[in-house]
Amino acid sequence: MNDKPQVIRDTDDNARRQARILLRGARFAAIGVIDPETGFPSVSRVLLGMDRDGAPVILVSSLSAHTTALLADPRVSLLTGEPAKGDPLAHPRLTLQCTAEKVERESEAHARLRRRFLARHPKSQLYIDFPDFRFFRLRPERASLNGGFGRAYHLSRQDFLIPETDPEVAFDEEAILQELGGRHPDLAGRLATVFHAAPEGDWRISAIDSQGIDLVFKDLLIRHEFVTPVTNPQDMLLELPKSVYAVP
Repeated sequence: MNDKPQVIRDTDDNARRQARILLRGARFAAIGVIDPETGFPSVSRVLLGMDRDGAPVILVSSLSAHTTALLADPRVSLLTGEPAKGDPLAHPRLTLQCTAEKVERESEAHARLRRRFLARHPKSQLYIDFPDFRFFRLRPERASLNGGFGRAYHLSRQDFLIPETDPEVAFDEEAILQELGGRHPDLAGRLATVFHAAPEGDWRISAIDSQGIDLVFKDLLIRHEFVTPVTNPQDMLLELPKSVYAVP
């Protein structure tokens, strides 16, 4: 008989949700790459963006060591989750292993990622168009979630994918954001302060997808996940807490 406690718990929906929020709600991450000259792991810090399908996105200079490493070996790890008071190891964190995909500057993907990254990190306007900067999409492969002492989980690529909306219904993110801003100008602020107990401020919606909404204010970022994925963009308001909006 083996009485040893099980270290890795069975992955459930709560673990998947916590892992997604730790990733999608992170403004930055520690990034681990393989140094092509020494073969040793090399760790740095990057600003983190997010594509509509759930892939993390980084904007990096070709002059940085981690860019050189990614071009030589696309295997990369991210660490997200910020400690608060007390023991840092008692707070949730996520280690995500990915494969880096270079984004060509003239591609449709580059335009989409540029718009989303600027909405999330407005100060990047200062350098985002410099010729030596480029985007990488980081395709999730597997992950390890530590939700605190005794709460460890393994996750797969599928746990981080954001499902597409109904293919018969066009998903125009910019149009949806404009409509939400016009019909519910205080939606972002109320969602941040009422539902997430965030400080008052000029909150705005920086991105939206079938699984949730990204809220930003200065250097603060909140990822609000819907209870269930939305298949029709017109139903997105129905997935928000009724305490933060009123359907006209």
